[in-house]
Formats: sequence, structure tokens, C-alpha cells
Amino acid sequence: EAGFASPDAVFQDFDRFVAARLPALARTHGLTAVYAYEDSALHTFRAARSLGLRRIYDLPIAYWETGRRLMQEEAARLPEWAATLGGGVTDSPAKLARKTEELSLADVVVAPSDFVLDSLPASAQHQRKVLTPFGSPASSIDEGSFDVPDAKRPLRVLFAGSMGQRKGLADLFAAMRLLSDRAIELVVLGSLQESPEFYRRQYEGFRHEAGRPHAQVLELMRSCDVFCLPSIVEGRALVTQEAMSQGLPVIITPNTGGADLVIEGQTGFLVPIRSPETIAQKVAWFDENRRELPAMKAAAMRHAAGYTWQHYGELVVDAIRESN
Repeated sequence: EAGFASPDAVFQDFDRFVAARLPALARTHGLTAVYAYEDSALHTFRAARSLGLRRIYDLPIAYWETGRRLMQEEAARLPEWAATLGGGVTDSPAKLARKTEELSLADVVVAPSDFVLDSLPASAQHQRKVLTPFGSPASSIDEGSFDVPDAKRPLRVLFAGSMGQRKGLADLFAAMRLLSDRAIELVVLGSLQESPEFYRRQYEGFRHEAGRPHAQVLELMRSCDVFCLPSIVEGRALVTQEAMSQGLPVIITPNTGGADLVIEGQTGFLVPIRSPETIAQKVAWFDENRRELPAMKAAAMRHAAGYTWQHYGELVVDAIRESN
């Protein structure tokens, strides 16, 4: 939040910029509604209310009260990982008050997952809710190209995301320690939130891959066997659909916002948050049932293909039209 070019300062400056010009825009363009995102909606929504315009609020992650509670619980459960939890724990009272007022001013709430909608407080009961799952990348992979992984090589499990406990990395490391007697390689693609030494102390056996252009991320995904993201708080982790589009079955928590992506035992498995033991069980299942992987890879890719950006756009546009 600190600094003239911090994300919060930029969001608020843009919010005020739009709000100041909204009356003129409403007159010249016949506006009936405004659409704004969390943290950049407050002044725009205030101005829109005074002009009688509908307010559509895009909430891309769990509502702050739910997210803050979960992150505070994580800081207490795993204090050594607290520094990796991000701003959800340290947001100022002023920022949280802005978020609360933004939601209170909204007529329609657009969210990418049931997890986000379920996180809304009771005070939001009167608002219309719109579920808009993200689209998946297109895939040109031939389903017939999926082979049974060679039993002589390690099973490759991929984690992709910022390397913190909001994404559940501590639980995945704990699961891997439980699997130390198996031939399993953990590939971690993401940005460091702590020193390299910190992560090696937690679990020495992982392979770190730095960030890279999107096409190269998809290429790395295709070199792995299973995707695992045991997140504590998300909105809808788009990376899950990206992995599935490249033929990876998944091990994810409901808190990733992607519970609908899991057809149990076909496209992957859903595991509870904070459960390294369950993660380890599912990874071990894949290791022991490698012959199931070609069919699961094909099923994951087909299921992900059912989520398109065109459909996402249609849902958002329909919500706007119906709000008028």
C-alpha cells in the first residue's frame, strides 16, 4: 500500500479518475451501468450511485474476511511460512474498509468460482450473484499421444504459482517428505517469496523452475505427469485449467476455486486444505497406477476444453444486460 506507484495507489488514482469523469460520460454516452474490480471501485461506485447507474463488481478472489481469517490461521499454524502469505494478513484497516464499502455499493457481484461466492458475507444476500468460470487455453495435443510413464523414471509432479503458503506449498513439501521412499520428482515453477535456503530447509528434493513466457510454461507442463495445487485461498486458479489443457490430471483443494474441474478419479482428485497426508496418498496413487494416466490425461484435457473464454464473456455481458 505504500508509495505513489504501489498497486493500491495506482488503483485508487484510476478509480478517482473514472469517478470524476463519470457524469460527463453518462450524459454523452447514455451509460446505464459501470463495471469495476475489487480495490478500484469505491469512488466509481459512489459516483455511479449518485447518477442512478447500476454497479457491477468483479471479485476475483475470496472476500477479504474469509481470506484474512484463513491466512491468519495459516500464520498461526505454520509461523515459519508467515512471511510468504502476502498482503491478506497485513492489509490496513482503511483498505479493508474500502473493500467492505465497495461490496455494499454493488448491485451485481461477478465471481469466477463458487468458493468466492460462498465467501461473501451475509450482508451481500440482496445482491445478484453471477458465476463466471475462466476459459482454458486451446490445446492441439492428440489424445492418442499419451503414454504410460516409464516405471524406471520418477513420476513428475508439478506445482506452479508464487512459492508461498497461500498456494499450499508448505503442505505439498510436507507431503513429499512423507513420500521420500518413492521415485517422485517435484517440479516447482514460480517466484520465490523467501530465500532459496528457506525452501531447501523445508524440502531439499524439489527442482525449481523460474518464470518464463506462457508458451514455455505450457511446454514444461507437458513434460510432467500430474499437477498439484493445494491452495488455501484463491479465486479461481487459472493455472489448473492450463495444466489440464496440456493433459495433466490434478490434485487440488476446493479453495482453488476449481472444484468443478475435478471428476473424481477421472480428471484428478479433490483434497482438503491443510492435509499433507491426503496429498501424499493421492500422489502415491498416481505412482502406483501409472497405467491409468493416459486415460486421465485425455479426460483432463477434454474437461478443460469445455471452459471457453467466449462463454466467460457471454456470461459477463449477459449479467450486465440483465442488470439494466
